[in-house]
Amino acid sequence: MLKDQDRIFTNLYGMHDRTLKGAQARGHWDGTADIIKKGRDWIITEMKASGLRGRGGAGFPTGLKWSFMPKESDGRPAYLVVNADESEPGTCKDREIMRHDPHTLVEGCLIASFAMNAHACYIYIRGEYIREKEALQAAIDEAYAAGLVGKNAAKSGWDFDIYLTHGAGAYICGEETALLESLEGKKGMPRMKPPFPAGAGLYGCPTTVNNVESIAVVPTILRRGGGWFAGMGRPNNAGTKLFAISGHVNNPCVVEEEMSIPFEELIEKHCGGIRGGWNNLKAVIPGGSSVPCVRGENMRDAIMDFDALKEKGSSLGTAAVIVMDNSTDMIKAIWRLSKFYKHESCGQCTPCREGTGWMMRVMARLVEGNASVDEIDMLLDVTKQVEGHTICALGDAAAWPIQGLIKNFRDEIEDRIKHKRIAGMAAE
Repeated sequence: MLKDQDRIFTNLYGMHDRTLKGAQARGHWDGTADIIKKGRDWIITEMKASGLRGRGGAGFPTGLKWSFMPKESDGRPAYLVVNADESEPGTCKDREIMRHDPHTLVEGCLIASFAMNAHACYIYIRGEYIREKEALQAAIDEAYAAGLVGKNAAKSGWDFDIYLTHGAGAYICGEETALLESLEGKKGMPRMKPPFPAGAGLYGCPTTVNNVESIAVVPTILRRGGGWFAGMGRPNNAGTKLFAISGHVNNPCVVEEEMSIPFEELIEKHCGGIRGGWNNLKAVIPGGSSVPCVRGENMRDAIMDFDALKEKGSSLGTAAVIVMDNSTDMIKAIWRLSKFYKHESCGQCTPCREGTGWMMRVMARLVEGNASVDEIDMLLDVTKQVEGHTICALGDAAAWPIQGLIKNFRDEIEDRIKHKRIAGMAAE
């Protein structure tokens, strides 16, 4: 249960002033120069001590990621790139930061860039986020006007520029290397790794790509100390987290909570419970559309963090919790996701280009019941051939929802096929 004084995003719902003046009144941009003057090593050590894991879905330790950047420049500039291409269905946490609390992100960009020896930061924002882009650009303009970014940023002695780039609405550009390709003006197609971005990223220079939330929490962590952040949540799952809860709850919302909060507490406290009561809960997708669903009865006692949800056969991902009650046609819901991933595949890798379309077409037949029972295992086999055989994780993202469906709701698929067959025989 997160205490009010531990909240990082104090204007998540836009109830207060989002301008620079309002942000400063809430404690942002306070002593930024002093943090920078403590030096790179101190910042990275504190970030490691905080236990912050990437908030974009993969959960990689943020401080460790920063430490991969070269200590000394070989003549190439270094870059921080902020991934604001929030295109995962169900995920809508970063847009609230950019819309209502943008200065947390701008200040975080300055400090994180300094820690990685970068004089420039690029924020790549999702094509559909028009108003969010306006709010964020206004915050950047205010920061320039106040001398908080630009030459001698915040009187720290560090020169720093920040650029906001608008995407064109492609989901694949949320993958870090596809995002870099798009930033360079090319097609948004993932790159082979290695080299990793820390070695050769944007324009072939050392680059770190971080999620909006991962960067926006940095100033508060450094002001209060890594130990404060690490004191929340379970070990290896530290800090606060934005949860975006949608679907069949009485009050869908985005809320900042402590990591490792029990699922039942999260839903009861912030969402007013499940629509129709807990007995009406059918399934939950706990981390955005690319993670496997979990049956309702298995989810009720779940702990909302990386490790606990892995044990449940799913993942925390972006913490976009999609709740589905008994009115949901699970097969149709997962078919809809298959259709999305088929549409958003960039087509570079054969398993994904061909596999996503194939999986979608089989799923469409399962929705109608126009299939044989042995095709369920064939579909599962194809998901295994796609998973792990592509350059980026979109192949996995297309495979996992189907694997979750077959694992948890195979009986429903089989029943539909049998009913269709019986109805067909009766019609003859």
